[in-house]
Amino acid sequence: MNILICGDIVGRSGRDAVEKYLPDIIEKEKIEFVIVNGENSASGFGITKKICKQLYELGVDTITSGNHIWDQKEIITYINEDTRLLRPCNYPIEAPGKGYGIFKLKNGRIIVVINAMCRLFMENIDDPFNSIKDIIEKINIKYGKQSIIIDIHGESTSEKMAIGHFFDGDVTAVFGTHTHIPTADLQILDKGTLYQSDLGMCGDYNSVIGMKKELCIQRFRKKFLKTKLEPAIGEGTLCGTIFKINENNKVEKFSQIIKGGRLQK
Repeated sequence: MNILICGDIVGRSGRDAVEKYLPDIIEKEKIEFVIVNGENSASGFGITKKICKQLYELGVDTITSGNHIWDQKEIITYINEDTRLLRPCNYPIEAPGKGYGIFKLKNGRIIVVINAMCRLFMENIDDPFNSIKDIIEKINIKYGKQSIIIDIHGESTSEKMAIGHFFDGDVTAVFGTHTHIPTADLQILDKGTLYQSDLGMCGDYNSVIGMKKELCIQRFRKKFLKTKLEPAIGEGTLCGTIFKINENNKVEKFSQIIKGGRLQK
C-alpha cells in the first residue's frame, strides 16, 4: 500500500503546486491514500470549505491541520460536517471536529490518521502524548492492530522527535509539520516506525517559510510595526514523503518527494 503525505500547503502558490503535481504523482507512484496538511492554504491562514473540496477533487483523502485551523471562522461549524478534515486531537474536548480519522480503502484495509500539536513554543493545550495514547488504545480495542499515521504539528524538533520515539512500534509513521522546512532525517526507528521531523511546505520557497520575505524582514527588524504577513506568490514546490506499508503495518520503503519551484530535485 503506497501512501503520500504532504506538508503544510501555504497560500495560492502551495495550492497551485498541489494541483500541478499531485494527480501525476498519484498515477505514476500508484498512490492509494493521500494526506495533506492544509492549515495555511487560505491566504496563509487557515482553510475554507471551498479549498477542502478542491483538494478532495485532486485526490486528497484527508486533511490535517494545526494552530491555524480556526483562522477562518466558517471552519468552526464546517469541521463537524467534514469527517476528512482533522484538527489537533489535544485541543480541549469542547472543540469542534475530530483529532483523528479512520479510513477504509477499497481493498478493505484500514488507515488511521491522528493529528496532534506540540506545546513547546506553541499554544498551551492538552498533553499530546496522552491524547495520542488514548486514541491508539481505542483503535486497538475496536479494530485491532492497524496502520496508524501521526501528523505532529510543532515548532520544536526535539518535542517531535520525543513523540516519535515514544510511539515507536505502536504506530506506522510519525511526520512533523509546521516549520515549513523539509528535513533530511527520514529514518526507520528502532521498533519499526518511520519518522521525519518536518515534511516541509507546499509553497513558494523564495520567501520566509512561505510568506513574502520583505514583510517578514520588516517584522523582525521593526518590532514597533504591526506588519501583516502575506503569502509569497512565486512558483510553488510540493514537498512530501511517499512510503509503502506492508501487510504487517510496517514501512517497507520510503522516499522524500520535492517537485517544482526552487527546491526541485
